[in-house]
Amino acid sequence: MTNHMIKALVGEDELLARQRLVSLLKRESDINVVAVCKNGPEAVSQIQEKKPDVLFLDVEMPGIDGFGVIDAIDRKQPPIIVFTTAYEQYAVRAFDIQAQDYLLKPFDEDRFKQALNRVRSQIRARSSASETSGGTSAPKGEKLLIRSGGRILFLGVKEIDWIEASGNYVSVHVGNQAHLLREKIGTMEERLDSNKFVRIHRSFIVNSECIKEIQACGKGEYLLLLKSGKSLSVSRGYWNHLEEFLKSLAGPPLNP
Repeated sequence: MTNHMIKALVGEDELLARQRLVSLLKRESDINVVAVCKNGPEAVSQIQEKKPDVLFLDVEMPGIDGFGVIDAIDRKQPPIIVFTTAYEQYAVRAFDIQAQDYLLKPFDEDRFKQALNRVRSQIRARSSASETSGGTSAPKGEKLLIRSGGRILFLGVKEIDWIEASGNYVSVHVGNQAHLLREKIGTMEERLDSNKFVRIHRSFIVNSECIKEIQACGKGEYLLLLKSGKSLSVSRGYWNHLEEFLKSLAGPPLNP
């Protein structure tokens, strides 16, 4: 949970969709809906006046569309953006302007709650960065754009537990879910923070925060055990790389 009420603005020109969004938001004890807007110009005005923490914006709105609304507001301290739309074709553009999520209509309550939890996580990250740096907002984390099961998922890389290569694809594991992404594992490795993610095998990349322990199996073979209970092989060719990585995190050298 966050430490303060999250101020939300809804921008949606369709009455039923607008009412549903407001209803879903009002069920959350930490959300305060500070403005409900029927078009783009009204949304811009209310954002400037109410300074919401998060925007739930339809893309196609009268006057100014959702992207125009974002262009018109102060980008030095932008609210978190969640687009709500029936059109998949805007997803890449939303990704480019670092929207937190992209809800394809019709979305169910579980998908909505998933987006809202990402908003909460981003607000916590901004708050933590502000406290440690004296700044006013945290930089946005990198995200992956994944098309899965008729929906588009904006996945923050910090949510990833581990990644497995599969030819020209990678399987991105998050909790008990796996998402297939058309990208080679070497390219994926270059995109990830090398202070957080480590390659342990030609087929595996692991989030260091998910590592529980490393078990020696004899003859120079090792298993890496994740907090989830998943075990992954550490190849001999990557052992030295893993050793140096862990040494940078923990300090004392390892003695395989």
